[in-house]
Amino acid sequence: MKTKILVLGMALMFSLNIKAQGMPTYDNTNFISLVKQLVESGKQTAQMIKSVKFLKDAKEAIEKVSSVVQQLRAVEEIAQNNQRLIQVMQNDLQDILNSPYIKPEEVTLVAQSFDAIVQNSLDTVDFMSEILSSDNLKMSDAERAEVLKQKELESKQMVSNINTKTKRYRDIISFRKMQDKVNNRETEY
Repeated sequence: MKTKILVLGMALMFSLNIKAQGMPTYDNTNFISLVKQLVESGKQTAQMIKSVKFLKDAKEAIEKVSSVVQQLRAVEEIAQNNQRLIQVMQNDLQDILNSPYIKPEEVTLVAQSFDAIVQNSLDTVDFMSEILSSDNLKMSDAERAEVLKQKELESKQMVSNINTKTKRYRDIISFRKMQDKVNNRETEY
């Protein structure tokens, strides 16, 4: 049995010796260079990942600022429209109501007509305040901007309505004034 093991061991040694002669040799400098390249590539990839994350964060910040700017512009436009409404109420409405060509029963109708628009304006301001200051509505910036844009359009429509009503009442006054002149002219036939 010892001889069999000895023969097998010798055969194994002999076969390893033959195969070892045909094995390729290793160049350590190429392997080290490859490892260095892989390490450098890993560093560059890590830096690129950091850059992508930074750019993504910057994009999100810009989108937030853009949304806030849109909201601010909408609020500014609504405020300007309400200022126009106040100017009309202070100047034009007073002139209309003080005109001798507006009948006493029409004063109430004119005042109610303008009052409805003013009340709508005040409701819009209250709603804007609620949207901008409360987190109870749980709106995203985009949704908030969309609602404010809609309110801005309603505000523009309100200014258009008040201008139309003012023009209509001025036309009525002008017509009645002309009618009064025609009816009260002196005829010299």
